Order: sequence, then C-alpha cells, then structure tokens
Amino acid sequence: MQRLLMAEPPKCCICLDEFTSPASLPCAHCFCLGCIGEYWRIQGACQCPLCKAFFPTRPQLKTDHALHADAPTEEAAVPLKAGEVPCDLCPVKRRAVKSCLVCLASYCAAHLEPHYQREDLGRHLLISVVKNLEDSVCRLHGKPLNKFCRSDQTCICSMCAQTEHRGHRITSINREATKKKVKLKLRKMKLQQAIQERLSKIEKIKLSVKEEQNKELIGQLEDEISELQSRSTELEQISQTEDDLRFLQTFRHTATS
Repeated sequence: MQRLLMAEPPKCCICLDEFTSPASLPCAHCFCLGCIGEYWRIQGACQCPLCKAFFPTRPQLKTDHALHADAPTEEAAVPLKAGEVPCDLCPVKRRAVKSCLVCLASYCAAHLEPHYQREDLGRHLLISVVKNLEDSVCRLHGKPLNKFCRSDQTCICSMCAQTEHRGHRITSINREATKKKVKLKLRKMKLQQAIQERLSKIEKIKLSVKEEQNKELIGQLEDEISELQSRSTELEQISQTEDDLRFLQTFRHTATS
C-alpha cells in the first residue's frame, strides 16, 4: 500500500518558517514581507537574497494572499505581557515588534508593513521596541540619538555633534556601549571579589575562639555582602540591555556609583 505523504507548507528562506505576509519580488522569489524588508534595511540595498538580483529603487512588492491563507496570524486580542509595548495603531492592542524613530511610534507586524512596502517609509530608522520613544530622540533637534559625546558623557544626535558639541570627543553609540560594557564587566568582577573577601573574613571569625565577641562585626560584614550583591545584581540587569542607546542611558544614571 502506497504511503501518502502530505506536502509541507512553503517556507521563507530567510526566517526558515512558514510565510507571514508573503511578498514576491520582480525576480519571482518570495519572502515574508517583514523578512525581506528587514534584510533590505540592514543591507542598505534592495537585492534578492537568493538570485542576487539588484533593484536600483525599492520595487513594488506583490503580496501573495494564497500563500498567506494558511499562515499563522498575528495575535488579535492576546493580553500584553509585562514589559511588552502595544502597537500605536491597533484598536485592539497587539504587541509591537518595531519602533520608528521618525514616526515616533511603535507598530505590530501588520501595521509595520508599509515601512517595508513604501520607498519613503523604507528610509525611516527602525529600532527594537522601546517604551519611551522620546528618550531616543534629541529634544533639541528632533533627530535620533546616534552618537556619544565622551567630553560630556551624554548621548547626542548628528546635529549636536556639528553645533553644541563641535570639537568634543565624539564616537558612535555602538562603540561607546562596547567600551562601557567592558568597564561594567570589570566592576562586576571587583564586586564579586569584595564579596568573597568578606565571606572569607566571616569564616575566619567563626573558626576563631572569639566568635561570640565578634557577632557585631559578622553582622556588619553580612550587611556589606547584601549591599554588594544588590549592586552586582543591578549591574547584571544593565548588562543584559540589548539596545545600545538604552544601555548607555541606564549606565549613566545607575552604574556610575
């Protein structure tokens, strides 16, 4: 008896998953709209990832509704989890997947599609979702905070670098974040060393004949250990911040003590 094999649903070669909002390129290759949009945004050029066909201008993408019919849909009324940011355009709030520094809005996968389809919106700067978008934009010039002034230890925009901070030591947000993450790692190591030193002192006191006389000292050392562990936990949380701009802003306010 011949075994019937079910054909697997087509998959996007970028995310290697079933298509979500499939879009066909002029070369006839198909990808998830979000996948090809992100690919072009990161690459800085409109090129097919498969055949390497190059498009001088962003082509009109054809949405394949037939492929999209059985694809998993974005959650409609699923309650947002703690820390998730709602889409600014959804009547029933869906989870935002990207924030736009030009529109100053956060979008779910469906409402983000125009940023991948339209050439004018395709030039907008998309970032990982953030709660307070205004903190990502220069309040003086309204431009993205994409540089760091080492002279003043603050995040600035490209206009700031040419005006108020002209002549200062300027670097990119990414480079400064990398540098400060190394400093953060060293601080965590020093904290752990200080904790171990105090634990060793407590052990020595407990092994001595004068343990009863040093109960107050043991209590003081335990309080210091608790404080050091709290600071170490705080630094660990800061180091887990993926967005470099958010990391620098948090580092400045809480990791300099």
